[in-house]
Amino acid sequence: MAFPRPKKKSYSEEELYEYAVGALARRMRTVAELKRLFRARVEDAEAEYGKTLIELVIRRLKDRGYLNDSQYAAYFSSLRRDNQKFGRQRIITDLKIKGVHGDVIDTAVDAAFEGVSEEKQAREYLRRKRMVKPKDQKQTARIFRQLARGGFGTKTIFTILKKWDADEETLSELESESA
Repeated sequence: MAFPRPKKKSYSEEELYEYAVGALARRMRTVAELKRLFRARVEDAEAEYGKTLIELVIRRLKDRGYLNDSQYAAYFSSLRRDNQKFGRQRIITDLKIKGVHGDVIDTAVDAAFEGVSEEKQAREYLRRKRMVKPKDQKQTARIFRQLARGGFGTKTIFTILKKWDADEETLSELESESA
């Protein structure tokens, strides 16, 4: 069932602030995500008054410490690394989708993956996905794609597959496809 779009109305600064605090109480959000929520609700969000109102509320939330993209990126990175065992590239992509600035992403992901072995992380990811040593070309390709979706580099993927004694012909085909 699709949810209906919220009705646009004219909010006062205080009403919009209360809405934002409620949204942030449900879960952490980035500045870009909160602006998207506001634009969907605020009447004349593209007009000068709407833009100013949104910026005022964002500034107020930042001043009170409720909204901080760098803290969000650091928390998000460590959570995805530890719980879902994702690789560096997947986390970077997910943070870009959330609207976090590139410099903030680089800092947070570098801090999250400091001292973490990508090969060990990839093996934990495979264990989490219940994937075992491939028996044929089809399974080797499946594992390759799964690790690529998980955000691991091709160098790490080929290292793991070679240690599993994957067929050299299959590896060369996968390498030519990924290039």
